[in-house]
Amino acid sequence: MPSSEHRFYYGYWIVLAGFITQFVAVGMSNYVVGSFMIPMTEEFGWTRAEFTASRSIGQIVMACTGFVIGSYIDRFGGRPFILAGSVVLATAIFSLGSINTLSEWLILNGLILTAGAAMIGNLVVNVTLGKWFVERRGRAVALAGMGISLAGIVLPLIATWMVDEFGWRSSWQLLGIGALMVSLPMALIVRRRPEDYQLHPDGKSDKQVAAGLGAAAIADFDKSMTRGQAMRTSSFYFLVFAFGLFQISITVMLTQTIPFMTDVGYSRLVASSMISIASVPAFLSKPFWGELIDRYNPRKLAALGAAVTGVSVVFIVFSVDRQIDLLVYAGFLFMGIGWGGLLPLQEVIWASFFGRRYLGSVRSTAMPFTFGMSALGLVLVPYYYDLVGNYNLALLVIALCNIASAIMLFSFTGNSAITEAAEDLA
Repeated sequence: MPSSEHRFYYGYWIVLAGFITQFVAVGMSNYVVGSFMIPMTEEFGWTRAEFTASRSIGQIVMACTGFVIGSYIDRFGGRPFILAGSVVLATAIFSLGSINTLSEWLILNGLILTAGAAMIGNLVVNVTLGKWFVERRGRAVALAGMGISLAGIVLPLIATWMVDEFGWRSSWQLLGIGALMVSLPMALIVRRRPEDYQLHPDGKSDKQVAAGLGAAAIADFDKSMTRGQAMRTSSFYFLVFAFGLFQISITVMLTQTIPFMTDVGYSRLVASSMISIASVPAFLSKPFWGELIDRYNPRKLAALGAAVTGVSVVFIVFSVDRQIDLLVYAGFLFMGIGWGGLLPLQEVIWASFFGRRYLGSVRSTAMPFTFGMSALGLVLVPYYYDLVGNYNLALLVIALCNIASAIMLFSFTGNSAITEAAEDLA
């Protein structure tokens, strides 16, 4: 891959690969599970908390897998992980069609499927993109993240239709085959970082870099923080907590929307379409979020996204309870706009605070904390339902988590970790 001023920048091929692998990883681990909840719990007599426990386990497994592979992504790139993860993920999905016990469900869906998804999903993609893009990082991460939103648009409807037509067992098997066919070829596209191929981040030519136009990328690399240095800053823990609170609403709403709405009389098809309705503005707004991130303060934008999400969840709870359909649709649409900003904002903020050289190890260190918070929400919300018989108060608490995240991000005045380190040395 020789350097050339006229060659199409290879980083955009990695954006495409990231779009597809995140479509599969997040779609199969989060977006389709709600379609299987009612038929599987009715057949096996499980509670909703027991069914959802697989995703709580999955949050922990996602974090632990990321922690293990994070530093290796920095060293070897994402290709070996996407190769292995595609096979592991597809095998687990296919095998779900043959389960008969709760323990099999928890192991396959919570442990093995999630480990495979972690090896092809957000961490691998966004760490790689963080190395290929600096000045255009927001745009690149946002474009790749559109794959997640597209999964939310099409997969809940497809999965619900498949379950109703073919049964839940055959549906898992068909999804497993499809996941392998789509994700495995993407491993051939992924490369570790542009410097390995005599290229420069953001597609800068040798002449542009020599003229000083690549200074931001050089500084980002040279002043990057190691895992240990990052963990000695207050900014690390602040970002962990703020984004952990933001992320809870997404994991909870993805798994609980269908049962939440069917409980009050909506059909399964209508309920599943709400995730698609939320995913459409999430999909369409991501490029706009990406452009804004590259121009304005990303922390203020993240606060806006968290606030929009929190207010929307409150709106959804009250409108669903009263079955005011137009307001229900509006609530999910606005929630999707807030969701659209989370991924690109989070990844750009982490990269801008800690640099790209050791980004894999730093991001993977934060994952046990943020995913642990999401796992707690996935346990407590259905547990509250099993005790009380409705979701309302639990979802309002989830909305308050988003509001708290917005307040934290808006009021945060700390410097990046790179700046803090420079001040310490001075």
